[in-house]
Order: sequence, then C-alpha cells, then structure tokens
Amino acid sequence: MRLGLSLGYQTAWSTPADHLALAQEADRLGYTVVWAAEAYGSDSPSMLAWMAGQTKRIDLGSAVMQIPGRTPAMTAMTAATIDALSGGRFRLGLGVSGPQVSEGWHGVRFGRPLARTREFVDIVRLAVARKEVAYAGEFYTLPLPDGPGKALRLGFHPPREHIPTYLAAVGPKNLELAGEIADGWLAVFYAPEFAEEQLAAIRAGRARVGKELAGFDVVPSVPVVIGDDVATCAELVRWYAALYIGGMGSRQQNFYNQLATRMGYGDAAREVQDLYLAKRQRDAAAAVPMELIDRTSLLGPKERIAERMREYAAAGVTTLSVTLFVADRDSGVQTLRTVAEALDLAGVGE
Repeated sequence: MRLGLSLGYQTAWSTPADHLALAQEADRLGYTVVWAAEAYGSDSPSMLAWMAGQTKRIDLGSAVMQIPGRTPAMTAMTAATIDALSGGRFRLGLGVSGPQVSEGWHGVRFGRPLARTREFVDIVRLAVARKEVAYAGEFYTLPLPDGPGKALRLGFHPPREHIPTYLAAVGPKNLELAGEIADGWLAVFYAPEFAEEQLAAIRAGRARVGKELAGFDVVPSVPVVIGDDVATCAELVRWYAALYIGGMGSRQQNFYNQLATRMGYGDAAREVQDLYLAKRQRDAAAAVPMELIDRTSLLGPKERIAERMREYAAAGVTTLSVTLFVADRDSGVQTLRTVAEALDLAGVGE
C-alpha cells in the first residue's frame, strides 16, 4: 500500500502556499501522489500545474476535474499539458459532481451521468493518444456534422499516450463503470468493514472487459487526526461528515447520504440530513455516529493508526490518501511525518 495526500479545496484557512508546502513535504517523504480538488472555488488543474514545477518525484492528481465544467477535448489538452510540465507525473481524476453544482454552477443538465462519463473518457483517451478525434455519441458529436469542423489531432506530443484515469464513484453502478473504463477509483467514506460490497461492483466492471482487480488502483481519501484520545480526534471530523451526509446535495439526491445508508447508518443519515437542511449544523454534526467516523478515518496515536492501516491494506486499498485535519501548516507537516512512520510500523508499505 502506498501513501497519497489529498489537499482538498482552497479555503480561507488553507492558502496556496500552505498546500504547496504540504505537497513538497509529501514529496520529500516519499508519498506517491498529491491530489487537488475543485467544486465552485479554486480549480484543480491550475493548482497542480503550479505544484508541478515545484516538486520533483510525487505524482499530481486531480480529484477531481469536473466533467460538466469542461469539454472532453479541453480536459485532454489540460491533462496532456500538465503531464508534459511534470515529466509524466499527472493522474486524471474525473467526476460528474452533483446536480446542484452541475446545473447551478456550470449550467449542465445532470441527467444520465454514467453515459456522459463513458463518452467523456472515450474522447479524452482518443485525444491524449493523438488519434483523430471523431466521435458520434449521445452527448458528444465531434466534429459537428453540419458545419465546417473536421476531425483534429492533439497538436503536440505529450510524454505518454495513456494518462492514468480515475473516477470518483459512490453508487454501485458508478463503481462498476469505474472498474470497466478507469485505471483507479477515488473513494470517500471508505470503511474496510464495508469495502467488499464496493469492490464487488468494481470487480464486476473489470470482468466485463476481461480484467481482474489486480493492477486497479483503489484510492480512498481518509481523514487523519493524530492524538491520544480517539473521541477528541473524531470531533474534528464531525463537521466534514455532517456536511457531506447532510448538506452535499438535495434531500432527494445526496450520494453520500445514500452511501451511509448502505453502510448500515440509515436512521442516523436521515437525522443528520434533516438537521443540516434545517440549518442546525451543530446538531447535525453531533448526530453523526462515532462509529461511522472511526470506521472511515485514521484517528488516535501512531500505533492505532498503524493497526488501522493494516486493515485498509487488507481491504484492498492500494493508495491510502490522507486528508489532514490540522490547525496550521506546521502541524500538517508533522502529521505527514507521523503517517509515514505509521506506515512503516504497519509493515504494509511498498
């Protein structure tokens, strides 16, 4: 099992300089990849391109680039450019986002996201491989049939003809699609105790194209809080869990709420959502079960985290990407070091 760093979004409390310092420390410590996110604030490729010139070995991944925010051709151009800038270190993570962001921010209808994703990935791969981009799909037709456009080829030679592609997937059908068309899966709220059900969907997708799970990168983003008292550590993760389970999406369409329900926390998930949508965020955070937080996070002293890492490795994780819940840059750097030490202690690192 390898280590990754999930930086998340730029916020008022995490500046680009903070993110760069953490990425550089992860690079020095031998982490294999650093991921940048986007929603409706900072975009991920700008951050990754900036970090590409200021890191040496670590891979740079988008987690994610939003499918409704770009055309497939523009995504291929961006991916190939960052891959060239970094000397072949880019990983393309894609996601459909959710209805509120897709339709509210990008003005793109959310309907049939799986079919759209399949077409999107097809076109990106054609372009990165420098093949003529001609495609006749339900969502994308290139070139347009009734105008002067013609099938074009990417105008420069990127370092690689295939850039590793990852899908952010939560639901069973999306997991199957990830197994079928992607090189890896960007997971969230990954619990080793529940992983087999999700991996079964991945395997089904792999089997559809004659492949096995071996060689497929399973990459959960896992909150980490170092400390002596597990319950105290969990308090820092409660607000994040409540936001996703309670407020990320509408009452009818919240993929994270549905995931918590499939994991066996249906009653709690409904309560968290009811409270969050009623603008009682503090009560919603308090309603998130401690067990759910603990099962999907790395909490406590180094020795406990090492033991938990063994469980993640046994549950199929190939790249464990940690999300730091820390107060400042210095504590973030120390947490990265402690996590690396815990991996050594666990004895499951590559």
